[in-house]
Amino acid sequence: MKLGVNIDHIATLRNARGGVEPNLVEAAKIILKEDIHSLTMHLREDRRHIKDNDLYDIKNLGAKINLEMAAVEEIQKIALDLIPFSVCIVPEKRLEITTEGGLDVAGQKEYLKEYIKPLKQKGIIVSLFIDADFRQIEAAKYTGTDYIELHTGSFSNAFLSGNYKDELEKLKKASLYAEDCGIKVNAGHGLDYKNVHLMKEVSGLYELNIGHSIISKAVFVGIKEAVREMLSLIK
Repeated sequence: MKLGVNIDHIATLRNARGGVEPNLVEAAKIILKEDIHSLTMHLREDRRHIKDNDLYDIKNLGAKINLEMAAVEEIQKIALDLIPFSVCIVPEKRLEITTEGGLDVAGQKEYLKEYIKPLKQKGIIVSLFIDADFRQIEAAKYTGTDYIELHTGSFSNAFLSGNYKDELEKLKKASLYAEDCGIKVNAGHGLDYKNVHLMKEVSGLYELNIGHSIISKAVFVGIKEAVREMLSLIK
């Protein structure tokens, strides 16, 4: 498995004072020296952490940006100008603290099929962030997406109580089903240093996108050591 590091919450800390520290570009430079696959950045409609110029500043470093985005015209236009390595389309609600739950692809598969066409025409890899649900996987296949990213939030929450086996089994079955449908599989949300090793049991996972736990760890040990420790757990 490969590691994608989400750097949104470095920007959250920067924005808390409205200044330039911690500097997102300097953090990215440190992370990019490690054996990671991509940097994930979520350009939310309310711009609560990542700002438009952050995307271009990080891309200028030569980074593979995985742009998390809502399926709205405004962000699509930015993606088509930026040309990130990949995009992951996620559900987005104004009042949520963070993205909760997967995208309802089945309920908007015609819209999403048309929405992702211009992205793919620009050579951008497209992923849809969904729950471990066969119906959503089938709908994802219909849209023509390259990847799905399995939402691991339910698993991560269940891990805290010790009753996670059912959720882990759902992820295993969903990953296998997606492979049978010809879709590549990533996963993310809520994964941390205590539970990430269990993702090795999920066959076919290509990349794990992890942010909050890495940035939290970095407060104590530094970003380089935090990334290295996570890499050691997934490889």
